[in-house]
Amino acid sequence: MSLKLAVFGATGAVGKEILEILAERLFPAEEVFALASRKSMGVEVSYGEKTLTCKDAETFDFSKVDLVLMSAGGDVSKAWAPKIAEAGAVVIDNSSAWRTDPDVPLIVPEVNPDAVDGFAAKKIIANPNCSTIQLMVALKPIHDRAGIKRVSCATYQSVSGAGQAAMDELWTQTKGIYVNDSVDPNAFTKQIAFNVIPHIDVFMEDGATKEEWKMVVETKKILDPSIKLFATCVRVPVFVGHSIAAHLELDNELSADEARDLLRSSPGLLVVDKQDDEGYVTPVESVGEFATFVSRVREDPTVENGLALWVVADNLRKGAALNAVQIAELLLNRGHLKA
Repeated sequence: MSLKLAVFGATGAVGKEILEILAERLFPAEEVFALASRKSMGVEVSYGEKTLTCKDAETFDFSKVDLVLMSAGGDVSKAWAPKIAEAGAVVIDNSSAWRTDPDVPLIVPEVNPDAVDGFAAKKIIANPNCSTIQLMVALKPIHDRAGIKRVSCATYQSVSGAGQAAMDELWTQTKGIYVNDSVDPNAFTKQIAFNVIPHIDVFMEDGATKEEWKMVVETKKILDPSIKLFATCVRVPVFVGHSIAAHLELDNELSADEARDLLRSSPGLLVVDKQDDEGYVTPVESVGEFATFVSRVREDPTVENGLALWVVADNLRKGAALNAVQIAELLLNRGHLKA
């Protein structure tokens, strides 16, 4: 059997990134289809050295593909993922629609690869929240070695996590401020240029935002239900790249030096941690990279067995598209898909 796949939401930022990464990693697909809404039908997108013409997802015959990578939003996924699965394809979904469904695996391949075998229940696999993904890659080896009781983290999330309109708004507002134009928020609740906004997604009854809640419940599902996590999620005027300041309370002692050595030998991670001007990674330097970067590893003396980390990744790549492609590779390597 020759593997055929479709990218649903191919004209969006994540959809375009998925196509680029599929080509970069030489994913063994005989044929790749680019799908989008009817208004984007005919739009051309790049796939390596090829150009694909977008087809209308509503009229596409999903029975002719084995795999669909979706990045079209939660409402679209809720409506379409079960139909696609019923037609015979496996769905890897980037939205939040299926993440808390007990019959849908929530996968970070470096962290819980065995969970992917549970895809058969609904033939849907969920990609976690962007900040959760990079945090899990960094926490997994530490949890395996020393046990994590509690995590307190602050995220610094780029505007690309809110889509193309948000990126355009940062660009427009930044230009406007320099020429004294009015700054009118649209994609965000407040001005994003030269500002930070401690508000991502809607507020919940306990005062947390839904973005913060996602990190809590997804960490428990992916890594360990006993871990307590508290997050403050902040939108910052950066185009691409999410950062997290994570403070851990461990079951057992783990020195900063031991943590660095452990993280250096762990999959998906690069440690850049020196006490000089070039000794840490910022979001700009993560753009276009596959790795999750860890810097500023320190012992936290304010709690017993405390450890602090600075974690950075390209949110369009490891935080979304790359993780989805890695899930597809996992399915392939475990024999759930045949190339």
